[in-house]
Amino acid sequence: QVQLVESGGGLVQVGDSLRLSCTASGRTFSSLSMAWFRQAPGKEREFVQGIRSSGVIADYAGFARGRFTISRDNAKNTLYLQMNSLRPEDTAVYYCAARVSRDVAVGPDLYMYWGQGTQVTVSS
Repeated sequence: QVQLVESGGGLVQVGDSLRLSCTASGRTFSSLSMAWFRQAPGKEREFVQGIRSSGVIADYAGFARGRFTISRDNAKNTLYLQMNSLRPEDTAVYYCAARVSRDVAVGPDLYMYWGQGTQVTVSS
């Protein structure tokens, strides 16, 4: 019903920036609430930032606040994550997720649609 494809990951150094993208297809993008999650090897998948279908940002993760900015371009069916001041602990696979709701959820089990992830590696 919804297909999500992430891009923009890569290998960067401490303090660098990256912009991740997630392109959606399959249903009206503006009806979806979206989120970025990340997962490091051996660790649980964790919420990064979310954005409601209305455009309101859910900025609940302390590690992301002030450094990362989620946004969406409904005309392009695309979700973005601008990441600045990257740290080694940001190294993970970053996933785009969507749910058919006006509201964002923190738990990954509450999202029906997922991309396959894009690797972000921050070297010191």
